Amino acid sequence: MPAISFTYSQTSADNSQYGSGVTFNTVSASEFAHFTPATLGLGDISRGGEYVQALAAFFDLEGFTDFCGQVDSHLVIPEFLTRYLNWLFKSLAGEFRESEQDGMVRLWGCLPFYAKFLGDGILFLWATDLCRGFPGKVNIAQSLLAITNAYVGEFLGDIRRAVSNPPARLRCGIALGQTISIGGGADYVGSCINVASRLQKLGSLSFAISRRGFDLSGSPDCEGSLRSYLTLKQTTIRSIGKQELVYIRRDEFEALSADEQKEFREP
Repeated sequence: MPAISFTYSQTSADNSQYGSGVTFNTVSASEFAHFTPATLGLGDISRGGEYVQALAAFFDLEGFTDFCGQVDSHLVIPEFLTRYLNWLFKSLAGEFRESEQDGMVRLWGCLPFYAKFLGDGILFLWATDLCRGFPGKVNIAQSLLAITNAYVGEFLGDIRRAVSNPPARLRCGIALGQTISIGGGADYVGSCINVASRLQKLGSLSFAISRRGFDLSGSPDCEGSLRSYLTLKQTTIRSIGKQELVYIRRDEFEALSADEQKEFREP
């Protein structure tokens, strides 16, 4: 969303009505008239929305709030975000780049058609009709899992030499579903976006995929495959449902305490 900027001046109040020394912030009438939904940067929101079948992925930095609370955070947050966002987009591009020849880059599947920065989180949307079937969706999810691993295994070590107490993990939630565009593609809404957002906050886990429309039972179970890393569980997702089926990392589930494991039942 664009910044909302006004030019303020000070105007003295009527002494007889408000007493002596009272002033008001004042803006021009033309500036005041510009405070409308247009400030949201959503374009023409009256336009009919376009439905897009999508894979929604929500990345979130664990511990970002505490990171922002450190002394003189204004000196470290810009550098961290610059390095993090450059790393994230470069890593995603690398995951989907197959080769390059004659100025053309061949891709594994497709790149996301929409990205939105939300402070400590980033939403990505992929158009599933460009994924070349269900294997393409699995490839996207496996690439996103690799990104979360690379944050801990690669990026975290480098960024610790630049800033103190950086976010410890990159969490990711994934869900399939129907989205609808707003303002001709300036934004998107859909239940899968909400589910993906909830999944990245699922307990103390770092990676989760909604089972809805995402059946891994027929995909390869060989070493290194997405299915080999994940286990299917039933759990409660706040504001979504009490018996939701989700794939979570097997190693993270096994590392949970006995009480935490009770939140994830066998389907």
